[in-house]
Amino acid sequence: MIEPDVTQNSAARKTGAPPKGAVISMTGFARADGSNERAQWVVEARSVNGKGRDLRCRLPPGLDGVEPAIRTAVEARLTRGNVNVAINLTRLENAGALRINRELLAQVLELAREIGGPDAPPPAIDTLLSVRGVIDSAEPRETEEDRQSLEQAIAATVATAIDRLVDARTGEGAHLAAVLLNHLAEIERLTDAAAATSSLQPEALRAKLRGQIQALLDAVPPVAEDRLAQEAALLISKADVREELDRLRAHISQARTMLREGGAVGRRLDFLCQEFNREANTLCSKSADVELTRIGMELKAVIEQFREQVQNIE
Repeated sequence: MIEPDVTQNSAARKTGAPPKGAVISMTGFARADGSNERAQWVVEARSVNGKGRDLRCRLPPGLDGVEPAIRTAVEARLTRGNVNVAINLTRLENAGALRINRELLAQVLELAREIGGPDAPPPAIDTLLSVRGVIDSAEPRETEEDRQSLEQAIAATVATAIDRLVDARTGEGAHLAAVLLNHLAEIERLTDAAAATSSLQPEALRAKLRGQIQALLDAVPPVAEDRLAQEAALLISKADVREELDRLRAHISQARTMLREGGAVGRRLDFLCQEFNREANTLCSKSADVELTRIGMELKAVIEQFREQVQNIE
């Protein structure tokens, strides 16, 4: 069995590219988090099957500037799949020192005296401090420089999340490659079994053709010579499935080569599945033998399983 090459995973992670020679799944999930003195954030990246590459971003208000960095990271690392990147941001608004708004506090005390009169006791401290605006953060408002610094930090976390997503898709791809190789081994076994059926042995083929041609010769009224030649040629063509079996073996070899090379082979393998199906269908349509028909039906079932798994590959 050909095993996918995963020996260059560490080098691939350093460059942000998928490992060379690895089969990549389109399904994966990754998460990364980060923080600075003003905020904390979590980046989640997930991908599922897709015909092409489709990116959707869910960003907090005011962080639209991060989207180009997300697109750059995804386009550099992923070829196919529906990719969703979500960022959850928590701003640390109370991270700075607290201060009392003395001007507002004085206004509240003055209003309390006006309402309660000069002999009224002053309001309780907890009541005064609960008035909105009396206590606020001494943290300065966010500047343009602060915003750019935050976006750059989040973009770095996005790059980490996408790297981890590539790792997840690569791990799933290695599993898929093993499953596909097992399917190919079963297709090869069934192809060999079809070639070995008694109905395809030379003597059996000759006997069958002799009987069919004799039936044409004995037909009443007699079959015209040109029609007899056409029918004989058709019988010979239908009886011989060696060409279909040879093509099945060639497709098996080609599929194994693709899996060994790795990379974005999903579309090519999907096309190859159509060729597998065509040969299996022809084999069943030509078969006049119960055993060969049974093998042909098993072939079609395994090819369909192979095709279903191929839909998950980048």
